[in-house]
Amino acid sequence: MNIFRLAGDMTHLASVIVLLLKIHTIKSCAGVSLKTQELYALVFATRYLDIFTDYISFYNTVMKLIFLGSSFSIVWYIRHHKIVRRSYDKDQDTFRHLFLVLPCLLLALVINEKFTFKEVMWAFSLYLEAVAILPQLILLQRTRNIDNLTGQYVLLLGAYRALYILNWIYRYFTEVHYVHWITWISGLVQTLLYADFFYYYFQSWKNNVKLELPA
Repeated sequence: MNIFRLAGDMTHLASVIVLLLKIHTIKSCAGVSLKTQELYALVFATRYLDIFTDYISFYNTVMKLIFLGSSFSIVWYIRHHKIVRRSYDKDQDTFRHLFLVLPCLLLALVINEKFTFKEVMWAFSLYLEAVAILPQLILLQRTRNIDNLTGQYVLLLGAYRALYILNWIYRYFTEVHYVHWITWISGLVQTLLYADFFYYYFQSWKNNVKLELPA
């Protein structure tokens, strides 16, 4: 554990809290992509297969449970909550997210650290997480109606991954034989996908105008 890893985890946790705050208190999921949330639920379900078999630390277990529980809760809210589901924009959230799953799975079967079920699923979760934000970004481009909480949620998600890159750089220079190419490349791709959003977010903040993404 180092300051960059901790900051990344807390930023990731903050993104979940912001999204749950919007859904639970405002009773709205407007601007939120169900497709992205379903992909994240699959990411955590396949990444944390070891949660009940390999104990690392209390902190690690709690964080895994939080991300598993929150991701499936968000999906449930958008799909089934009698009030929240009314605000879901199904007509705009049309990205065929399942077409991301198969290529990521095939890539994981070919490129992994060890050809075991857990390791393949771990690699799959990394590849899928790298592109899971795409339906959300496309939805925001289509609607061009980004409220503050949704904007903050996406910003925090991007910041979490950027902080993890700093964590990897720190560990590379402080730990012997710390090399994880799959994690590094997936994380870099994921961060680059946020670059356009970051640019327009900070432009809107600097000019004190409403955030809008180009169509």
